[in-house]
Amino acid sequence: MIRLFTELVFVAIVAAILAACSATKFVPDGDYMLQSVKVKSEPKGFDVAAVEPYIRQKANSKWFSLVKIPLGVYSMAGRDTTKWLNRTLQRIGEQPVVFDSTSAAATCGDLQTAMRNMGYLHADVDLKTKKKGKKLKAIYTLRPGAPYDIRHIHYDIQDEQIDDLLRTEDDSNLRLKEGTPFTIGKLDAERKRITSFLMNRGYYRFHKDFISYTADSARQSNEIDVTLHLAKYRAGGQEQPVEHPRYRVRNVNFLSGQEGEIGLRQKVLEHSTAIRSGAFFSSADLQKTYNNFGRLQAVKYTNIKFTEVPDSNLLDCDIQVSMNKPSAISFQPEGTNTAGDLGAAASLTFENRNLFRGSEVFSVQLRAAFEAITGLEGYQNKDYEEYSVETKLTFPRFVAPFLSRNFKRRSTASSELSLSYDLQNRPEFHRRVFSTAWRYRWTTQNRHVNYRFDLLDLNYVYMPWISETFKKDYLDSVSNRNAILRYNYEDLFIMKIGFGLTYNRGNHAFRANVETAGNLLSAIAYTAGLPKNGDDQFTLFNIAFAQYAKFDFDYTRLWQLDDHNQLVAHAGFGIAWPYGNSSVLPFEKRYFSGGANSVRGWSVRSLGPGSFRGTDGRIDFINQTGDMKFDLNLEYRTKLFWKFNGAAFIDAGNIWTLRNYAEQPGGQFKFSEFYKQIAVGYGLGIRLNFDYFVLRFDMGMKAVNPAHEDSHEHYAFLHPNLSRDFSFHFAVGLPF
Repeated sequence: MIRLFTELVFVAIVAAILAACSATKFVPDGDYMLQSVKVKSEPKGFDVAAVEPYIRQKANSKWFSLVKIPLGVYSMAGRDTTKWLNRTLQRIGEQPVVFDSTSAAATCGDLQTAMRNMGYLHADVDLKTKKKGKKLKAIYTLRPGAPYDIRHIHYDIQDEQIDDLLRTEDDSNLRLKEGTPFTIGKLDAERKRITSFLMNRGYYRFHKDFISYTADSARQSNEIDVTLHLAKYRAGGQEQPVEHPRYRVRNVNFLSGQEGEIGLRQKVLEHSTAIRSGAFFSSADLQKTYNNFGRLQAVKYTNIKFTEVPDSNLLDCDIQVSMNKPSAISFQPEGTNTAGDLGAAASLTFENRNLFRGSEVFSVQLRAAFEAITGLEGYQNKDYEEYSVETKLTFPRFVAPFLSRNFKRRSTASSELSLSYDLQNRPEFHRRVFSTAWRYRWTTQNRHVNYRFDLLDLNYVYMPWISETFKKDYLDSVSNRNAILRYNYEDLFIMKIGFGLTYNRGNHAFRANVETAGNLLSAIAYTAGLPKNGDDQFTLFNIAFAQYAKFDFDYTRLWQLDDHNQLVAHAGFGIAWPYGNSSVLPFEKRYFSGGANSVRGWSVRSLGPGSFRGTDGRIDFINQTGDMKFDLNLEYRTKLFWKFNGAAFIDAGNIWTLRNYAEQPGGQFKFSEFYKQIAVGYGLGIRLNFDYFVLRFDMGMKAVNPAHEDSHEHYAFLHPNLSRDFSFHFAVGLPF
């Protein structure tokens, strides 16, 4: 079936490529299909990519920047649009781009203007076309010339008060500096900076049109003298200019956007408002107030209006707040598939968005799941059942002692208390998990960096019943005793703290997480001189507590090649070390490799550690885990048609253990061996992008398999075998 699908896709692509060659049948006589557009510079060295967005007309798009498949699909259609097939092919394909000389001439003007705005004041552009049959290649040649630099900067500030205020600024904030390239972008940036500076210091009526420039170039020189002019204030119809008025806020009023009172406490309203009575007007405070109210889930929308007090430089601020419905109930069914075992689940959630009239969000979620387990022998019950309840209470601010009121007001933060109980009944065992946590989340003012601090996170795992068959086969048998397996089927207590940081600037994303567990309990036990159990472990309520440290780092880089193609690189590294009271990591904290978000040539939890090869499918989900993980991914993403996107990827990575476990031969990390144990996979993917979510179908193949039995399996890319090397993944969302 897989081979047939692959052959059909190959035939369809070849047919589309051949059809693209006949696309000119849709080009009217006397016109030409735009085959390609090239931009070059003379002499070389100019950054051509910086001006490519100004090209108005581009050739038809290519899949993976190689083949014009959408054009080929369109070209397979006939001219008779009354037929359904022709209409469908034209709708999902891409119509040939017909060269437009008017658009090309405008592009030349745009390119010339762009270069002059970059400081190349004598820039010029030539357009040449090469025709072959009904196809045309357009070549734009850029001749930027020598760039101009700023020689001197003069300031003509006609408002004395503003002049004095600007002189207090730090020179490091200036966007214009002598000796730097003369560009329109820098001139505009300086104008915006000064405008923002003044509007944050009371100049309510100031705007950037009050600032202008004059530039004089020296003869036989590529240097320019720049003068910045800041004009006095002139109101509509006013003949004589005057000093710019500087406004203070007189009153801050809160109004309801609905009938009745605002559903928030006065203290919460004041805490969310950055605008202060008696302070100078500030556009930054205005935006921060909008952001603060926008974070409150109890608030539907906010409208802020300033009114000038007659015959004064005072402003009255009215903040109108409209509230959401306080409560909501949602029901969500879902289908599950765990290693081929099908099941269903459903959750019922109640949410109150304004519990204490401070936009505190209280939620209760009830969840039930059922799964039919196949492939088990020797067990009475063969079904999996899970029932859980989770409650959360989130405060839209820091709830902590010893923090000043001003600090809390400046911070964009939330505090969360959670409590959950999870009941799991499997044929092999019954598990009960009780969890509670108190954590903080906050972000920087530019919202590029987000922080998370888990002040306290408690997990208690209780195993009330384990099947005798499971005990006999894996836990009690001397010949098959598995230390990792035994540890994860005992009662366990985890008390951890953690810190996380996420940085995202669109093309760059970085994530770091650190957590430790058991240190406080261990210190108390040592200090108090508490006795240890038979396994040389301290206990709490007769339960051994886990002790470990865990570090995770991820980095993603995106390159936007054009409107239809992206290249994305990802690197991930994680390491965890059990120590003190633990010799094995808890199962939930161990790493696994393979699956939709890792090395996609392997199914989930089927790769590693190291060169270890799973031998017992029933417990390999335990054995194929590790203490360290390394991933490298490179993915080329392309727009196909309609909501379909495609991807080609190469993945590399593996997991390792830091200690030598007898149950995982070849799994321990060694500097002399690890690079030989890095697995490599490759493949193709199809994605359905519905804007709000992405459905992903990835087809991976093994390329280099560290857990090999022969050379053919080791270097699988030289000896591909679909039944041995192929892995299919379905997921929601992008892998990174």
